[in-house]
Amino acid sequence: MRKLFSLMFFAAVVAMAQEKQDPAKLKNPVPADEKSVAAGKQIYQRHCAVCHGSSGNGGSGSDISPPAPSLTSGKWKHGSSDGEIFTVIKEGVPPDFYMEPWGDRLKDEEIWNTVNYIRSLAKK
Repeated sequence: MRKLFSLMFFAAVVAMAQEKQDPAKLKNPVPADEKSVAAGKQIYQRHCAVCHGSSGNGGSGSDISPPAPSLTSGKWKHGSSDGEIFTVIKEGVPPDFYMEPWGDRLKDEEIWNTVNYIRSLAKK
């Protein structure tokens, strides 16, 4: 019984380690085509524009939170690769979570579509 528990524990640890890979190494599985960018724009306008602005130029902030950064430059404080952007959207930015996690409200494909849309903002 103890051996079985140890094997199960080891398998769980390995699975968690694989799941928590380096965000910079995550590859975007969703092609950045017109359909994905359009879907990402809808999600962005519904959930992200309130803080980052409808055109991605950044927000004004408030007494309790700093301004949301512009997303039009293509370079961001918490990483600029698709995987890093995906991880920030999915998990938020600790410790203060001014950028809150969206992984419990958006499916991974929706987040990847949003990444593709955000990338399109930087190209303009």
